[in-house]
Amino acid sequence: MACEDNALLLHAYSDGELDLVRSLEIEKHVKICASCAQELREQQILREGIRSANLYHRAPEALRARIIAYESGVPARPSEQSRAVASPLRTAPRRPVLEWLAVAAAILITLGLGVRFIPSVLSTRQRDLVAEELVASHIRSLQPGHLMDVVSTDQHTVKPWFDGKIDFAPPVRDLVEQGYPLIGGRLDYVGGRDVAALVYQLRKHYINVFIWPDDGKQRNRPEFVSKQGYNVACGSSGGMRLCGVTDANAEDLRQFMQLLTR
Repeated sequence: MACEDNALLLHAYSDGELDLVRSLEIEKHVKICASCAQELREQQILREGIRSANLYHRAPEALRARIIAYESGVPARPSEQSRAVASPLRTAPRRPVLEWLAVAAAILITLGLGVRFIPSVLSTRQRDLVAEELVASHIRSLQPGHLMDVVSTDQHTVKPWFDGKIDFAPPVRDLVEQGYPLIGGRLDYVGGRDVAALVYQLRKHYINVFIWPDDGKQRNRPEFVSKQGYNVACGSSGGMRLCGVTDANAEDLRQFMQLLTR
């Protein structure tokens, strides 16, 4: 798919308006196109930020009466007409005028506080987006043929496989003695960049560990959250950010991440 075509489709995809086939095409494209992935992320952050800000206000009754009268062709009651057309220069301010002044003041206050409030909203939403991306990547990996690009329980086989495929060297540890055997790895795409994904096993559960260089923005990364029945835990080690995702219980994942980042 061409990037110029996606300019018209990203909004529809973000709003859930595309069919399954086209949605899968978009997901495949953003995995390999950093610019489109960033554009999609910005659209999602902006949309959620707007939704989180309560900017709706009830219109004054006088205005409502005038609109109904205009649409129905029935004149408004005299009391409503007088309230609607009264001039603040000739009479004392009536309640509708005061309500509009209150609305205007609220808007000004919102705009004044917005510089401090919106970053907080966006930061929270960014954490949610990262967690959602991690869970989505984990779910996709469970489809047949998607879990591993390199199948091996030997860390000295898995680690060299990433050479030349990504611009960093992921730490690879085998935790078989602790009950978390390494079984393979693959390339994945999270947060607008290529990442390494190591696959571990805990009994009948898979644990995907997504690894990328620590960018110093850890406040925008989930430390421990649950999404759609999956647990996500993150930590840092050796200049790398590591996030584990699994449907195993939360305590098992916590212990695993402590071992992995120790």
